[in-house]
Amino acid sequence: MPTSVRLDPAVEARLENLARVTRRSKAFYLRELIEQGLDDLEDAYLGAAALEAHRRSGEPAIPLEVLMEDLGLED
Repeated sequence: MPTSVRLDPAVEARLENLARVTRRSKAFYLRELIEQGLDDLEDAYLGAAALEAHRRSGEPAIPLEVLMEDLGLED
């Protein structure tokens, strides 16, 4: 899916230099950045959304020690 983004001129220059020196396309590096960074973004933002939904639900939290014991992970 074609997508466009505006980059800071300094970032664009770095990307262009990397592509030129390595003889790869800028699109290659942008895909790499997105694919590698998407896991981290999902963890951060979806985790925060899940935490907020849990807090709004009013359900009690399970202490870590209890959860570890229930799962058989205690020391």
